[in-house]
Amino acid sequence: MNHTTQLPDHRAARVRNAAATAAPPPVRGSNRSRPASTQWAAWGFLAPVTLYLVLFYAYPLYRNIDLSLRNYTVRSFVQGNAPFTGLKNYRTIFDDPAFAPALLHTVVFTAVCLVFQYAIGLALAVFFNQHFRLSATLRALFLVPWLLPLIVSASTWSWMLNSESGVVNAALHVIGIGPVNWLTSPSWSLTSVIIANIWIGVPFNLVVLYSGLQSIPASLYEAAALDGANAWQRFWRITFPLLRPVSAITLLLGLVYTLKVFDIIWIMTKGGPADSSTTFATWSYRLGFGNLLPAFGPGAAVGNLLVVAALILGLIHVKAQRKQATS
Repeated sequence: MNHTTQLPDHRAARVRNAAATAAPPPVRGSNRSRPASTQWAAWGFLAPVTLYLVLFYAYPLYRNIDLSLRNYTVRSFVQGNAPFTGLKNYRTIFDDPAFAPALLHTVVFTAVCLVFQYAIGLALAVFFNQHFRLSATLRALFLVPWLLPLIVSASTWSWMLNSESGVVNAALHVIGIGPVNWLTSPSWSLTSVIIANIWIGVPFNLVVLYSGLQSIPASLYEAAALDGANAWQRFWRITFPLLRPVSAITLLLGLVYTLKVFDIIWIMTKGGPADSSTTFATWSYRLGFGNLLPAFGPGAAVGNLLVVAALILGLIHVKAQRKQATS
């Protein structure tokens, strides 16, 4: 009788021992300090990037804005005591007769380069996506213009388009066309720098768009071919829509790059003749550094217009991407 009454007590003791063994250890002070150490580690990794952005992006942008709001001369630029003039430098460039032609040339240069760079790059990406023999070798050769320093590319095009000894005019002479003053004629100077910039920018579009094509499943093309779709229908209904996100990034980066192109234009034509190939980038440089009496304020103001244009277009791109993602 006593054995039967004590049996439940032994079972209860076993349950209590098992619960004590399975219970988690008490929280120690070291575990409480772990989130703080993780936070310090995060700040440690973030500090170099933040310092880099402040030193090489935020501070130069601040200095450029300060330059555009003050009347800087060479002496005041060194001593740092330039008087504040507000928006006077912006009014100066807006009233300058060179503003309207520079704005038109910037828009034409940027738009034409973007359209042809993207169209040629997309055509080459689709062509190389066929994976034929020597595809990789030819694709690597197309990267040469992108890998060359801009000064080399611009100098090469200056030699090729030379009115007297250039190979382009020599080729035109063979087919019975007279020489063209590519770099010295106001009618052709902007076209010349556009051609050179298109040649330089095509490889970038080729690489990015070709990478986007690699992410499109081949099964989609096989299914479309079984349904009777031809090559153009497969491109327009499959390739082009699925490349839209990659195309948007390509065009945005190309836009930012093309807006600030300076080296090619300055080396080939220096914005001339008669300002026929002057853009905001070359005009800003000429105002700030191209004269014996530099106009730092107006030059910085023109540069800020480029920054604002790139910022607005970038925000439009981000808003369009968000709208597309939510739709």
